[in-house]
Amino acid sequence: MLVPKLFTTLKGYRREDFLADLGAGIVVGIVALPLCVAFAIASGVTPERGLYTGIVAGFLISVLGGSRVQIGGPTGAFVVVVAGIVASHGIDGLIVATLLAGVLLVAAGLAQLGDMIRYVPFPVVTGFTGGIALIIFSQQVKDLLGLSVATVPAEFLGRWSAYLAALDTANLATIGVSLGTLAILIGWPKLSTKVPAPFVALLAGTIAVALLELPVATIGSRFGIIDASLPRPTLPVISEAMVVELIGPAFTIAFLGGIESLLSAVVADGMIGSRHRSNVELVAQGVANIASPLVGGIPATGAIARTATNVRNGGRTPIAGIVHALTLLVVTLFAGRWAAHIPLATLAAILTVVAYHMSEWRTFRTELRGPRSDAVVLLTTFGLTVFVDLTVAIAVGMVLASFLFMKRMAEATEVAPIATALRASEEASEAELEARHRRVPRDVEVFDLNGPIFFGAAQRFADALRGIHWRPRAIILDMADVPIIDATGLRVLADMIRECRSRGVQVVAADLTRSAQATIQASTVAALLAPHGLELDFSGAVAALGATDEHPTRSS
Repeated sequence: MLVPKLFTTLKGYRREDFLADLGAGIVVGIVALPLCVAFAIASGVTPERGLYTGIVAGFLISVLGGSRVQIGGPTGAFVVVVAGIVASHGIDGLIVATLLAGVLLVAAGLAQLGDMIRYVPFPVVTGFTGGIALIIFSQQVKDLLGLSVATVPAEFLGRWSAYLAALDTANLATIGVSLGTLAILIGWPKLSTKVPAPFVALLAGTIAVALLELPVATIGSRFGIIDASLPRPTLPVISEAMVVELIGPAFTIAFLGGIESLLSAVVADGMIGSRHRSNVELVAQGVANIASPLVGGIPATGAIARTATNVRNGGRTPIAGIVHALTLLVVTLFAGRWAAHIPLATLAAILTVVAYHMSEWRTFRTELRGPRSDAVVLLTTFGLTVFVDLTVAIAVGMVLASFLFMKRMAEATEVAPIATALRASEEASEAELEARHRRVPRDVEVFDLNGPIFFGAAQRFADALRGIHWRPRAIILDMADVPIIDATGLRVLADMIRECRSRGVQVVAADLTRSAQATIQASTVAALLAPHGLELDFSGAVAALGATDEHPTRSS
């Protein structure tokens, strides 16, 4: 059953648990404030939309989610996608894409696809995460330096060309605020961990700009006063053409939301020694992404950094996440108008630090030193994320990783004529000639099959079987190490048996695994292996063929 963690953790809930959750929730709410605003601005929407997301989506993810301590809200992973959708389809397009993504996430949870995260290759995740981090940083350069750029190109190289052309317009006051914010973000945690560094930096930057009357862009100067209220739920006019056009971006939002939320839940499990409910978490993420756009929010997911902050500050149950959302609500209602004084340079510096941690450059470097195929997948996904499109990057990365994996699996599949090899060897040891396989007649060949017989390895299998330079009376296929056979493998096997029978060569299968036996039993190959069937062990296969002139051999 899809039971949220909230309902099970409240059993035996104590006063001290509530106090711990209350303190952690307030701290996380304070940490989330500048991040929600910053992610909204970086995504190309107004600041209050980030706050609406943190409040509504954060509340629902905690109430309905499958993790004890997950904190939900807007994250850096969505910045690139949301900015692209807003630029191409406007706010209505973003609302529709987010709604569709929410439906997809609910469907994925109901279909029990929560464990599918394990099938996403790590180089793909690292590649697009690193690419997103670089893009987020590149989007902050204008506000970090106070550059006067009328229109910032969406393309990565075009954006940097515009920055270089406008370097002479850099604002020294803005640079000073940016550097001061970065100094606080880096240095404050060494002085105190009770008050979050982003909140201290936000206050310091805002107060400094106001008191010194620095000529620095603020939220108010660019976006006006933040609406200190939650809007009424609204739904744009949705057409079939709009749905078709936005289904691709919706899949991207759903994919990123599912991946990041489950990764965050896994990280949280390691910190608190618990185990999340992945399918419940996906359903909660889906509901949150259906509700968030209806009140003006943007896509949301589990936030790893905020979740870790929750745990480190004593959060024990989803009540902490609920308190986090209520804290954001109180701040929005009673102090939202003051957010207009926040310098954009301060928010840009905060996002720069977020991008730095998000890049995981040490992991990136380690992956580059790993297997060449993984490095290729990593760099391809990273490059496509930065220079082309995130959706394309994920699709190509997954396909490339799959092809390279199949190539490795095909190379790992071995089909060796053991009997011929041992007869030809004058150095075969007694151990090799000793029988797991007992004594095999001299006119019988033994093929040791090791690895999956699937479409990637089928030709290798066929070539090995046809490479016999003599005509045996019979062939024994030792399949003890064949975990699976797919349709292509079955077809190659059937063709080989028919070809052998046409030459008067009998084929017997031995030591079939349960999986391979079930697959063959449901195919036409079973009839071709009659009358000996599919249940012979190797000794039984030798006995079924009968002994003539014998030679001791063994299949390794």
